[in-house]
Amino acid sequence: MKITEVNTYTVRPRWGFVEIITDEGITGWGEPVLEGHCSTVLACVQEMKDYLIGADPGNIEDIWSTLYRAGFYRGGGVLMSAISGIDQALWDIKGKALGVPVYELMGGACHTKMKVYSWIGGDRPSDVGAAALEKKNAGFKAIKMNATEELQMVDSYDKVDAVLERVAAIRESCGKYFGIAIDFHGRVHKPMAKILAKKLEEFDPMFIEEPVLCENMEYFPEIAAACNIPIATGERLFSKYDFKRLLQTGGVDIIQPDLSHAGGLTEVKKIGAMAEAYDVALAPHCPLGPIALASCLNVDATCYNAVIQEQSMGIHYNVGKSVLDYVNNKEDFEFIDGYVNLPKLPGLGVDVNKELVLEEAKVNHNWKNPVWRHEDGSIAEW
Repeated sequence: MKITEVNTYTVRPRWGFVEIITDEGITGWGEPVLEGHCSTVLACVQEMKDYLIGADPGNIEDIWSTLYRAGFYRGGGVLMSAISGIDQALWDIKGKALGVPVYELMGGACHTKMKVYSWIGGDRPSDVGAAALEKKNAGFKAIKMNATEELQMVDSYDKVDAVLERVAAIRESCGKYFGIAIDFHGRVHKPMAKILAKKLEEFDPMFIEEPVLCENMEYFPEIAAACNIPIATGERLFSKYDFKRLLQTGGVDIIQPDLSHAGGLTEVKKIGAMAEAYDVALAPHCPLGPIALASCLNVDATCYNAVIQEQSMGIHYNVGKSVLDYVNNKEDFEFIDGYVNLPKLPGLGVDVNKELVLEEAKVNHNWKNPVWRHEDGSIAEW
């Protein structure tokens, strides 16, 4: 089998797809995208096309190593996101060629289903108590919310109190044992992160996410010492080497590699195994589309330390189109009592609606995240 075509598509709300076609008529789909830089990543995929045309798609490790190592420059969001989508598509081809879901080729499943959580509250969280109760009544056992709006390095306690009030509203409406994940989203700097983490203890969160950015990962142990809440991070790390430094630094309990940013299934499977050796849990980042979600579920199935899966159905970013719009086998992505079953179809397990993809590609979205400023005019972390 040989690769004959590599096609890329921009699709709403903010995603990019790659389609890899073989001379035997088997097609694989991947989701190479870095939110806000979709066109750049898809251009990078096209640059990598020369390494792909004529190659045997079954040689996934060799192709991955070629794309990563043979170009001299490596790592970072754009290059690794391009590799991620290509890697997803190659695994999709391999599973389809052999007639089995991808996780069967990665050692088989050690979970029969995966717990999922749902987003609430939007960029500037509000009405989270009612929103969380709605998700609980829909069967979810956990939600995630942004903790706060913008915070300066040292800010006022009224903003801290506002965070506490929102989390208290969820705990009151949903009860003591409902899972609450609180995403600091890199908006918080170390001085305020320690204060927030300590004060949030009383609500028993499932975890706090990105209390500081990974560029300041040396402070995770200090923040961990300030509270008794699991710390999660990793969506802005892009390789096993990035995660090696994180795991060696310590202070983190849950890693969140993104299968569309951190090298696809091939790399994240290795990252998950590294984390298991440190007794650290795996919860892949995935505020993206159906191919990324299916990729996550295949890796989750094979990783003992996979504990919960993010998904973007109903997330505030999805305007115009959402996850299941691009899926023909929607029933395979049904959430039951807060869980989703493992993929059923051969390959990644998502039957892509190519007709819609071709239609959406004509629109060519140009999604960008908002630019926030503090009251003094300085740029705020979004």
